[in-house]
Amino acid sequence: MKNKKLTFIDLFAGCGGLSEGFIMSGKYDALAHVEWEIPMVRTLRSRLEKKWKHSNEDAFKRVLHFDIQKTDELINGNWGEEAIKVFGETNHKAVIDKGLRGLVGKRVVDLVIGGPPCQAYSVAGRAQDKNSMKDDYRNYLFESFTKVVEEFQPSVFVFENVPGMLSASPGNKKVTERIFEYFDEHGYDIKRPEELKSVVQSASDFGVPQKRNRVIIVGIRRGSKTEDFNLKKIYSAIDRQKIKTPTTLRQAISHLPKFKPSKEIVKRNGRKFSHIPINKDEFIEENHNPRFHNYRDVKVFEEWVLKNMNKRPMDERIQFYNSLLGKSSKHAKYRNLEWDKPSQTIVAHLYKDGLMFIHPDADQARSITVKEAALIQSFPNDFEFTESMGYNYKMIGNAVPPLMAKKIALAIAEVLTYN
Repeated sequence: MKNKKLTFIDLFAGCGGLSEGFIMSGKYDALAHVEWEIPMVRTLRSRLEKKWKHSNEDAFKRVLHFDIQKTDELINGNWGEEAIKVFGETNHKAVIDKGLRGLVGKRVVDLVIGGPPCQAYSVAGRAQDKNSMKDDYRNYLFESFTKVVEEFQPSVFVFENVPGMLSASPGNKKVTERIFEYFDEHGYDIKRPEELKSVVQSASDFGVPQKRNRVIIVGIRRGSKTEDFNLKKIYSAIDRQKIKTPTTLRQAISHLPKFKPSKEIVKRNGRKFSHIPINKDEFIEENHNPRFHNYRDVKVFEEWVLKNMNKRPMDERIQFYNSLLGKSSKHAKYRNLEWDKPSQTIVAHLYKDGLMFIHPDADQARSITVKEAALIQSFPNDFEFTESMGYNYKMIGNAVPPLMAKKIALAIAEVLTYN
C-alpha cells in the first residue's frame, strides 16, 4: 500500500479547499466531490480540469451538483423526477443513474472528508437568530455525512467545522453528543464530546497566514487496520505537521501590485472603480481589482490605519467611528489587517463589504481584493475564481484553507500507509 494512492469522497466540497489540500499532498485520488451551489461546482470542475488534468467529461462526472440531504439518491442514483428537474442538467447521466456507487465501482474508499455549512453552528450565527438557529436544517446536515460513511465504510473520516459546533444544541441535545453516539454505534472511534476542545486546530499553525480555528474530528473504523492504528497516532502526526513561526500577511500578499485612490470615479466595461494601479504598466489580474469604495469609506480606511485604531481601546474606536460618520453606534465596524502577523479569519461576509478587512497600507485606503483573500486562505496562486466578485469572496470565505488540509492529509497518510 506504500506506493498506492489513498482514495476519498469529499462532501460539502464548496469550491474545493479541502479536496485541493488532499490532492496537493500527492497521496490521494479523489473519487467524488459533492456540492449543491452551482458556482462552487463550476469552480471545482474547472480546477480539476485545468490543474489536475481531468478530462472535461471526467470533471463533470466527479463533481456532483446535488442536495446531500437526498442521501439515498446521492448514494445509489436512480433519481426521482424532483431531483432530475432540479439537478438533471448539471450532472452526468452516469451519476443520475448510479450515484456515488457507480462512481466508486469496485474501488475501496479510504476516507470520507468534509464539513457541513457552519452557519447553524457558529456562535455569531446563533447570536443573530431569534431562536439561536435551533430550527435551522443545517444543524442536522451531519446526518447525511454519517450515512455516506456508513455506506462506504472508510478506514478514516475527517469532519471539519467551526468551534461553535462544540456548544450547538439543536433539539436540546449537543451536536457533538449526537455525532459521537452515531459513530460509536457504527464502529468508529472518535474523541468523546468532552475531549473535542483538544482537537481545535489553528490554521496559522500549519503555515496559513490567518488566525482561523477549526474543529477537526477524525474517526477511525475499528478493526480496519492493526492495533497500532489509533486516534492518538493520527493526532500526533497532525501535531508534527505544525510550524513554529507563523506566516505573516506581509509574506502572503505584499508582492502584489499596489493601488491608490483615484481622484475621480473611473468607468470601464460597465464597472466603476475607485482605485487605480500605482504602476500603470503593471499587469493586474481581474481578481486583484479592488471593489468600489465611496469617498467616505476611502477616507475612513486611510485615517483608521494612519491612527493605528486597531490598537486603541474600544470606546476610542467607537468614538472615532461615530465622529467620522456622524452616527451614534455602539460598535466600530472597521478593522485593518496588520503586516507582521497572520490575518484575522477570512469570512464569507466579505461578499457584503470589506470594512473589517482594510488593507494595512494606508496609502492604498481600500479593503482586500479577491486575490488577496484567496492567498490569505492559502489557495495556490494559479487557483482560478471566475464567478462574480461577491460570490468569489463568499466561496473563499467558506473554504477550508488548502495548506491546512494538505498538512492534515499528509499526517493521515503517514499513519494509514504504515499500518
